[in-house]
Amino acid sequence: MRGKQKQICLTEGSILKSLVGLALPIMASSFLGTVYNIMDMAWIGVLGSKAVAAVGVGGMYIWLSQSLSALAKMGAQVHVAQCIGQGKKENARQYAKASLQLTFVFAFFFAVICVCGTDTLVGFFRLGDEQTIEQTIVYMKIVCGLVVFSYLNVVLTGIYTAQGDSKTPFYANLIGLVINLILDPVLILGIGFFPRMEVAGAAVATVTAQAIVTAVFVIDVMFMGDENNVLSEMKIFHFAEKSYYLAVFKIGVPTAVQSAVYCMMSMILARMAASFGPEAVAVQRVGGQIESVSWNTADGFSAAINAFAGQNFGAGKMDRVRRGYRISLLTMAIWGILIMIAFLLFPHAISQVFFHEQEVIQRSAEYLVIIGFSEAFMCIEIMTVGALSGLGKTKLCSVISITMTAARIPIAIILCATALSLNGIWWSMTISSIAKGIVFIMAFYKVTKKMF
Repeated sequence: MRGKQKQICLTEGSILKSLVGLALPIMASSFLGTVYNIMDMAWIGVLGSKAVAAVGVGGMYIWLSQSLSALAKMGAQVHVAQCIGQGKKENARQYAKASLQLTFVFAFFFAVICVCGTDTLVGFFRLGDEQTIEQTIVYMKIVCGLVVFSYLNVVLTGIYTAQGDSKTPFYANLIGLVINLILDPVLILGIGFFPRMEVAGAAVATVTAQAIVTAVFVIDVMFMGDENNVLSEMKIFHFAEKSYYLAVFKIGVPTAVQSAVYCMMSMILARMAASFGPEAVAVQRVGGQIESVSWNTADGFSAAINAFAGQNFGAGKMDRVRRGYRISLLTMAIWGILIMIAFLLFPHAISQVFFHEQEVIQRSAEYLVIIGFSEAFMCIEIMTVGALSGLGKTKLCSVISITMTAARIPIAIILCATALSLNGIWWSMTISSIAKGIVFIMAFYKVTKKMF
C-alpha cells in the first residue's frame, strides 16, 4: 500500500515556507553528518594523532571518489527537478534510473582501483611513519572497497530532494547516525565481546551504517513510498535511452570535475602539510571536520535551492528563483558569521575535544582562527553553486571554482616560504574562499539577469 504524498510543492505558494520546509530536513541531515564526523574523529583521536592522520588520508580518497557520485547526483537532481517543474514525470523517472545505473558502475571501478592499488595511493602522501601507513591501508581497503553504499545514498538523496521530499533522506540518515554512534566506540575500542579493531573498527562502523541507510531508502521505495515518487515502479535493470545517460553526463561532468579538482588541490595541500609532520595532516583533517559545521549546513541549503531553482526554472518562474536566492543568501551569510565568531573566540576549547597533545592543540587553534575569516563566504559560495546548478549552469560553476581553487597552490607555496610557515597553507584556503564567495554572487545575478 502506498503512503500519502510526501513532496513539497516548490513552484507555488510562499517561497520562504517552501524553502524552509525543504531546507530544514536537509540541514538537519547535514548536521547529523557533522555530528557523526565530529564524534568519529573524537573516538579516533583517543588512539592518537597517527590514527587521525591515517583516517584523514584515507578520507581524502573517499572525498576524491565523491566526484563520481556527484556526477550522478547532480545529473539526476537537476533533470528530475526540471522535468517535475515541466510536468514530465516519466522523463524524470528515466533520468533517475540512468543516474542510479551509472552509480553502480562508478562504485565498482573505484573499489577495484582502490583495493588493488592501495599501497601506491597511500604512498603519494609520503607519510614517513610505518604505523600511520599501515592503518591508512586498512582503512582504505574497507571503506573504498564498499563505497557503493555511500554512492547510492548520495544519489538517492539527490533524487528525493529534487522531488521536494527531504524528510525521507533525513530519517534514513538519522537511523544510520544512531547505528554509527553505537558501533564506533564498540568496534574502535573493543567493548564487551567485540575485539579492539581501532582504525579498522571505524571503517567497519562507517560502512555498516551506510549500508543500513541504503536499506532504509529501498524499503521506503518498495513499501512506504507514494505513487508520485519517480523511483516507484522503476525497472532498474532495464536500460534507459542513450539520450538520458548523455544528458546526465552533460550536467554532471562539470560538477564531478569541480569536485575532483577541489579534492586534488586539498590532497596537494595535505602533502605540503605532511612535510611539517603527521600532526599537521591530522590538524587539516580534524579542522575540516570541525569546519563541516558550516559547509555541511551550506551544502544542505544548496541542495534545497538547487531543487527550488530547478523546478521553478522548468516552470518558467524566474522571479521566484531570484527571490528564493536572496532569502538563501541572507540565511547563509548569517550562519557563516556565527561560525566565524565561534572559531575566533573558542579555537583552543574546540581543538581540545579532538587532540590531547599541547603542540597539536595549538596548531589546530591557529587553523580555526585563520579559516574562520572565510566561513560566511564559503557558505555563500556553496549555496550559490546549488542555485546556478539548478538552472543548468554547472559548467560555469566548474570554471569559476576550479580556477580560483587552483590558485591556492601557488599562494600556499609563496606564503609557506615566509614566517607564516604551515599557516601559509591555511591562509591560501581562506583567501581563495573569500574571493570565490564574492565572484559567485556576481555570477548568479549576471546569469539570471540574462534570463529575464
